[in-house]
Amino acid sequence: MPDSVSKRPKKAASSSARRPAMPGADELFRPTAKPASPAPADEPPLPVREPVKKASGRVKHEEKITVYVTAEELLALEQTRLAVRSVLGRNVDRGRIVRAALAAALEDFETHGEASDLVRRIDEASARQ
Repeated sequence: MPDSVSKRPKKAASSSARRPAMPGADELFRPTAKPASPAPADEPPLPVREPVKKASGRVKHEEKITVYVTAEELLALEQTRLAVRSVLGRNVDRGRIVRAALAAALEDFETHGEASDLVRRIDEASARQ
């Protein structure tokens, strides 16, 4: 290819063409709440909190988990959400339904232990694998 024909004009090197500096992992994952002051040595430690007995509903949640579900489970969850809206007239999100189901499963396990629906479902799932 002759020198007179160039493929593309070259850009002049300038500081504005650089990418902006991005924060590092330490900055992204820094604590956002003020650390609790340590309890004085002469005070007894705080008691362990009782497990949650009911769904938390629509409040700000500080913790998050990711749960992977099958397409069928997600469809059933969405159909349940729509049914609650049409039958009861309540507009609830999927997270609220999941928190209510979690509270019910934990309460059932606390009440019935090994005879709970939770343990039965886990045993059935394990037997299928």
